[in-house]
Amino acid sequence: MGRLDGKVAIITGAAGGIGEGVARLFAREGARVVIADIKEVEGRGVAESIKNTGGEAVFIKLDVTKESDWDVLMKEVLKRFGKLNILVNNAGVSLGKAVEETSLDEWNWLMGINATGVFLGTKYAIAAMKANAENCSIVNRGSIDSYIGESGLAAYCASKGAVRSFSHSAALACAENGYKIRVNAVHPSLVRSELTEKEAKELGISFAQYEEKFAKIEPLGRIGKPKDIAYLDLYLASDESLWVTGSDFVIDGGLLASGGLCNQPKT
Repeated sequence: MGRLDGKVAIITGAAGGIGEGVARLFAREGARVVIADIKEVEGRGVAESIKNTGGEAVFIKLDVTKESDWDVLMKEVLKRFGKLNILVNNAGVSLGKAVEETSLDEWNWLMGINATGVFLGTKYAIAAMKANAENCSIVNRGSIDSYIGESGLAAYCASKGAVRSFSHSAALACAENGYKIRVNAVHPSLVRSELTEKEAKELGISFAQYEEKFAKIEPLGRIGKPKDIAYLDLYLASDESLWVTGSDFVIDGGLLASGGLCNQPKT
């Protein structure tokens, strides 16, 4: 028996990185998984790989910033599977710029993916989930930057702060309406993904050098792996967490407890 047997799950940004790790784990635990991503070639590859290892997965192209895409996605999921139990709003981007360096177009682009995408996904998921009598879960991807500020990540910090507060509001609304829908937020620190690989390039170093650099500030001595986050998502997606909603889960190797990125080594 898998921990997600009989459940249907959508994971956004699942063509790589954390999202791919979540999709693979959920499929191994019995979920029928929808790989939702703007990257069609990579996304289809992940879906095929899951199917080749005995899981059930399908790719559906999604731009999280477009409401029309969410409408099409949700209709297709309900047509194929008849229900939705889990949504992991994982898609996200980063921008290594301080406030005065960030253009309005860059701000809107990042907020559109990281914050508006979470809003749209949650909105459409609630509409689909409340129609069934099963336990449902929405997991929104925050960051330790939901709690702290980083001078060179102005728009990113703002977007992740929005995800944290929005998740609280959505959780309470679902509870007050009597929906069997839980909403929680997961806040990682540095994890190997496209975002951190991009940051390494921006710093002009290899990813191996990046890992070595930031492992020094992590109390557990390394940056995260996608599966580290995936197992926490799995708990929140499963019926093991039926009394958990409106909560924030920091998963950062102890970084926030140690004082966060204030101890970041200088380049």
